[in-house]
Amino acid sequence: MATTPATQADTSANPAGPNAAGTDVVILGAGVIGLSCAWRLSLRGLAVTVVDPTPTAGASWAAAGMLAPVTETSYGETALLQVGLASAARWPSYAAELADAAGSDPGLRDTDTLVLAHDSGDKADLDRFAAYAQSLELSVQALTARECRALEPMLAPDIRGGLLAPDRSVHNRDLLTALATACERAGVKFVRQSGAIRVRGERCIGIDLADGTTITASNTVLATGAWSALITGLPSEVVPPIRPVRGVILRLGTPPDYLRLGGVLSRTLRGTVAGAHVYLVPRADGEIVVGATSDEVGFDDRVTAGGVWELLRDARLLLPVTSELTFTEAWSGLRPVTPDNAPLVGASGLPGLIMATGHGRNGVLLSPITAEAITALIADEVADPNLATLSPQRFAHHLPDADIPVSDPERTGSLLDRKVRT
Repeated sequence: MATTPATQADTSANPAGPNAAGTDVVILGAGVIGLSCAWRLSLRGLAVTVVDPTPTAGASWAAAGMLAPVTETSYGETALLQVGLASAARWPSYAAELADAAGSDPGLRDTDTLVLAHDSGDKADLDRFAAYAQSLELSVQALTARECRALEPMLAPDIRGGLLAPDRSVHNRDLLTALATACERAGVKFVRQSGAIRVRGERCIGIDLADGTTITASNTVLATGAWSALITGLPSEVVPPIRPVRGVILRLGTPPDYLRLGGVLSRTLRGTVAGAHVYLVPRADGEIVVGATSDEVGFDDRVTAGGVWELLRDARLLLPVTSELTFTEAWSGLRPVTPDNAPLVGASGLPGLIMATGHGRNGVLLSPITAEAITALIADEVADPNLATLSPQRFAHHLPDADIPVSDPERTGSLLDRKVRT
């Protein structure tokens, strides 16, 4: 067991120190997962405090908001698929309840996803995926190139075919705004500081704050995404095996002339162009989100010219009108990825410490079911049985690499400065 961080001395009157304040649950991390957990827990009457120096500013802010358990499916990841499908089924009621609680719309769009193949090799890969999806009894429909263009008239004339899947999308930034508002209305307290895990004896007892104070809690939830393995105070045996994977994402605006004609895209496009993956997600206001690269570069969260060029190149090959859209924004986000691509949701092995992290590309999709699982665990209720496969203790004997690549240690914090506007 690692030693307790020496933020302040223990005392017999207050084992956490003289400057400690208590709560039922303290959550470290205010992305979509941390906020979803905070909101749900507060609705149970629990006192909840969220600790994050820049709430909502991490990977969740950079996400595209796809709710895509079907088209994000990878071969052999059937357990994760089942969790994704279960969470996707919760989204309509979740979004409606959140809209009512926050007084604002999180931007859920109940449109399908059209998966496209650009060349013959891409078409062969798509056919294999279609057969795999159908073997799992997923609802997908193979389409000819002509049928694809009937659904989306502005598609490139040389696409080879497609697949229609019943995925949805949500406006990630509207979602984060709604979650933050719902949390505040439910009485969640926010502390805009960094924090470290506080351990006493064989138990996590809360969070040490940067200003030297401590928040004690019966339960501490780790929801810090890509930074989870770097949080100070974690005993070595419970450090989560999470690595950052950078994703560059773009936002494009639709010119007024196209908006008057109904826009350029009505549903999410996912495509493979010479083996490279790209997606385009339309918003109700005409914005098109284009993403996303997958770069194994450690904590280097720079937006690169190469990443922007690759995305625009591939998007234009699927939807030529992309070149006429307005370039408004480029972001990078660091996805928290585990060795088996499934998140860590549940008891950590250290009493008092619960994990809700490592969601990779599926944080927005899995936020309702993750919050439900964490709430059930803390309230000692029965959770969805599918979530047993996400137990953090499946990696109990795994020790993460000692050296996590960091291009510049000073750049491992907030993503607030990573945005590039034109």
